[in-house]
Amino acid sequence: MKTVVSERDVTVVPAVRKKRKWTADHWLAAAFLTPSVVLIFIFVYGFIGWTGYVSLSNWNSLVPDLSFAGWKNYIYLFHDFRFQADLRNTVVFTVLFIGVVVVLGQFLAILLDQKLRGESIFRNIFFFPMALSFVVTGVIWQWLLNPSTGVNLFLKKFGLDSKWYTDTTILGGFHIGKIEGGVPVAMIAVVIAAVWQMTGFAVAMYLAGLRAIPEEVREAARMDGATEFQIYRKIIIPMLRPITVSVIIIMAHISLKIFDLIYAMTGPGANFVTDVPGVYMFETTFRGNYYANGAAIAMIMLLSVAIFIVPYLISSRKGES
Repeated sequence: MKTVVSERDVTVVPAVRKKRKWTADHWLAAAFLTPSVVLIFIFVYGFIGWTGYVSLSNWNSLVPDLSFAGWKNYIYLFHDFRFQADLRNTVVFTVLFIGVVVVLGQFLAILLDQKLRGESIFRNIFFFPMALSFVVTGVIWQWLLNPSTGVNLFLKKFGLDSKWYTDTTILGGFHIGKIEGGVPVAMIAVVIAAVWQMTGFAVAMYLAGLRAIPEEVREAARMDGATEFQIYRKIIIPMLRPITVSVIIIMAHISLKIFDLIYAMTGPGANFVTDVPGVYMFETTFRGNYYANGAAIAMIMLLSVAIFIVPYLISSRKGES
């Protein structure tokens, strides 16, 4: 005689989760991590919070005044001619810098991927500028592009003369409120110096990506009748898209907070044609003692960098999960 058991008669017993006991290794790891976590919260997030509070205060003198001022410092900045010029220069520098680094880095990496003789020599040549600080790069290119020295002396022999990084001309000038929009010629000189230093990083990233692509992919495309140009345009370069995104994010992070290169090479420049928020913040805070205004500039710089970094980190976490 068979016994029929219905679903109603079946009792589902929930699985009991066993509490994981902390071993000596867990406690040791926590002991090592806790000081770092505490220091990060104090010296990173704590100071960010302090800077945000100062930016909303009236502390614009040597005597601290932490009384609440609201958005007064931010409103002042966005009506300030110099800060408007800084925003224009930052956009120009970021677009030109990222665009040239991505295109040039990709092109040079493809050339190095052709298994040329002396590849290691060319790699070292491209990577060497990365070993220098932006201050050294600024001094070097200041001498090279100086109207009375360097490259300009060579150009004068052919009847060519240029003010280079001291030129206050703005190409394609148009007015947005008080500020003249366009591309300052002097900023192009700064872009050249920054590209010279950071292109090696893009080359290294793209070269690693090219070497990770299996040769079978190229062989299959050749068997289908694709030319080398078509292989790179339709297959290889699209496969390098994650690396391109990484290069853009890292270069944007550098360009939005650039300070040392411009400060060593040109400074704010005449009519602020090479001024950026980092230089303005330094002079406002440590030379003018306008601490609240300087903190407001720092918070705006932080937010501009976060616009690029935070979405990238979120997408990266989703991709890993």
